Parts: sequence; structure tokens; C-alpha cells
Amino acid sequence: MAEEQRAILVDTTEAKEILAQRLRMQGYHVEVASDGADGGRLALSNPPAIVVADLWMPGISGVQLCRLLKAEPATQNVPVVLRGPEGARNRFWAERAGAAEYVVKGRMGDLVRAMSRAIKQSPASDDFFTELAAEGADIRDRIAVHLDAALFESVLASEVRALTMCGAFDRLFDLLSQFVSQVTSYRWLALSTPLPERFGIHTHPSTRTQNQQEARTALGLDEQARVIGVEDEDAFDDSAGPAAIVCPIRLGDTVIGKLAMATRTPQQERDPELVAIIARELAGPIRMATLVEETQRLATVDALTGLMNRRAFIPLLKTEILRSRRMSYPLSCILFDIDHFKGINDKHGHASGDAVLAAMGQLLNRNLRQVDLSARWGGEEFVVAFADADAEGGRIAAERLRQAVEALEVQTPEGDRVPVTASFGLTLLTEEDTVDTLVDHADRAMYHAKASGRNRVVSLSPDGTMVDMMVTAPSQ
Repeated sequence: MAEEQRAILVDTTEAKEILAQRLRMQGYHVEVASDGADGGRLALSNPPAIVVADLWMPGISGVQLCRLLKAEPATQNVPVVLRGPEGARNRFWAERAGAAEYVVKGRMGDLVRAMSRAIKQSPASDDFFTELAAEGADIRDRIAVHLDAALFESVLASEVRALTMCGAFDRLFDLLSQFVSQVTSYRWLALSTPLPERFGIHTHPSTRTQNQQEARTALGLDEQARVIGVEDEDAFDDSAGPAAIVCPIRLGDTVIGKLAMATRTPQQERDPELVAIIARELAGPIRMATLVEETQRLATVDALTGLMNRRAFIPLLKTEILRSRRMSYPLSCILFDIDHFKGINDKHGHASGDAVLAAMGQLLNRNLRQVDLSARWGGEEFVVAFADADAEGGRIAAERLRQAVEALEVQTPEGDRVPVTASFGLTLLTEEDTVDTLVDHADRAMYHAKASGRNRVVSLSPDGTMVDMMVTAPSQ
């Protein structure tokens, strides 16, 4: 025990002098404070070797006092020992407040040993800060400032963590921008992730182009990154301002994204802190949104072809049928089947069959418009809905696909070329059709195409007539 080490004892009970005398007997120079405010003033005006305080006291608690001392440069290295009743909750609060030790009241031996350990483990004090400590400082005002800062951080963290339930990145970013625009003002706010690559930006509509370029530069994104734009007047249309504040978003040791904000002139004092807090809390919501999106993708996308599966296609086709009738535009549907697919598997192996199916998915993605819907219907069957395509337009589109399939070159793992053709059934939406009847009509036409020699397009007319394009029309 080092002699005459200065200790401040903060105790609001009548037993404080008895405890102070016990500590003096252990070689400490003890100054007694009757409340938290008095103890804080004593510590800040002349930092001691250690502070001992009750965890819960009237007015300023030991938790508040400890947080204040840890936040002030003059006392940040002064160890604080908190005392109170036995209980995990009390130990939790002492630990979170930054106390060096927590001791159950009445256990003098535990207190003395805790004080000795805390002093030995504390960093060396810096007298420079002692000289700067303001005498007679208003401790309550200082604590209020630190509590406001803690509340500010807590509210921000709570709001950001609530985004965990968004389930999608675009919704997450939209709600984030709505929240942040209420807390501060900015020219633009941007969020990006590398895997999968996503880029969201909230900007004023009139400065969209300029701000998107600024955000790409700040986040290190190229021009290929797809933009998820949120545009409204919650963002300001200033043409210039301070350099963007950029913070990494970390999940453990891995950077999973970046948050950037271009503030206005003059920049608000707490904006860098605000961005840092939000970035720190965003990892969980981003990770959850990514997992939900990936789960949804796996549930709706055929892994082999990259196309929608039947489960995802049906509700979209229902919507397209309703839109077709409301807007009075035609809708054509084809169902096609790869010819002799079992023979491909038998002759070249299932790996080659998978390669053919994967190539078919790529072919459809290359040859269809964005407004068209396509899916793997099942096995070697594929379905396509052509928006705003009448009977003639549907026949032309189907024939072009047939020719593209016929020209397709699929290589086996051994390097052999597998010839591929397909049989197409085409039908046009009628007033009576549902999803089931529309696809059923295309299915009937497809089987007629297979029965007629394969590698052809057969259309089912509204009157039930089968029209074979290989017979009635020249090759397109």
C-alpha cells in the first residue's frame, strides 16, 4: 500500500466519517464529499488517486458521477470504485458506467483490496489536465451535457436498430433517409454495400445528377453501380458544401458497407458523430436485409437457370393479366419444351443437361424485353408472357426465340457440342382466361408442336384451331 494516496469518498449516509476513518487507517488521505456534485467538484479541481462512491445516491448517482469523470480529460484515468447492494443488476450498471471495481457495502476488506487493485492498474495521471480543471465548475451542468450526449446516442441507435425489420435494402434506405433528415440537414445521404453491390442515395431532385456523382466518388463506386434513388425536398438543393463525411460499416472485422453524408454550410458540430453512430449501428439491419432478400431470392429464383420459378411467376402473371385488361392491351403467352432432353442426359450425362438448361436461362435473358416475364416452368419446360403483344406479335417473338434456341451452341464438360431445339406453344389472352387456362392453352399448343415434328411454333387460336407456323408462314 502506497502511503498518503489521496482518495475522495462520496457518501450521503451518516456512516461516511466512520468509513473515512477506516480508510485513513489504511494509509489513504481521504476527503469526504456529502453528495455527487461535491465529489465531482473535488475530483475535477484536483484529481485524486481514486474515487469511492455509492452506486445509488440522491441527486447525482454514482453511475452519473462515474460517467462524468470518465468523460472529462482531467479525470478520465482516475479509477472509480462503486459500492452498493449485492446483485447482478448493480454490478452490470457499475460496469457500464466505467467503474474499475464494484464492492458490496459493508465488506471493508473487499473495498481495500479493490482500491489497491484499481490504483495499481490505472494509467499514470497527466498533470496538464489538472491545471486546466476549472475551479467551482457546475457539475450538474456538465453531467447534463454528458447525459444529453448519451441520450442522443441511445435514440439514434434505437432508431437505426429498428430498421432490422425492414426486410429489403431499398425499404431500409428509404426509412433511414426519412429518419436522418429529421435529425440534421444535408445535401445528400448515401449508403453502399459491396456484396451484393447496392447504392442508395437520398437527394433533392434538382441536384440529382451532381450529387450522384459526388456520392459515387465519396464511396469509391464506379458508374456501373445501380442506383436506388430517393428524391424529395427533405434533402437540400445547395450546389456545394463541406466534403462528405464517410464512415465504414463493420460487422466484426469485415467492412460490409459505407455510409456517406454531404452536409450543408456551416456543418453542424455533431454531424460527424451522428454519421459515426449510425454507421456503427447499421451493420445488423443491413445484414438482416441481405439475408431476407437472399432467402426470398432462393425461394423465387431457379438456381440453375437464374429465371423465376413457377411459384414466383404465377402471381406476376396474374398481375399482368389484370393490367392487360385494365389498359386494354393484348398479352401473349408461350410454353416451350426442349426437344429430346432425356436423350441429351442419356447420351452426354446430367452435367450436360444442366448446361443446356443454364444456357436456356441466359438465352431468355438476352432475347426478351424488360417488360416480358419468363420462368422455368418445371423440368425442361419454360414459360414466357409477352406484354402488349397481339397474336401476330406473339408469333414473331416466339419464332425468333425458336431460331435463337436452334442456333444455340452448348458445350459439354468434355468439349462436345450439344445441338438444341425446342417446341413452342403460343396462345393469346382472352376475356375468359385465367392464369391456369392461359398456360393450359399454351401447353396444348406445345404438345401439338411436339407431335407435329418438334422444333416449331404452334399457335392455338381463340376458336380452338391449331396453327403451325412451319406450315403457314415462311421462316422468319
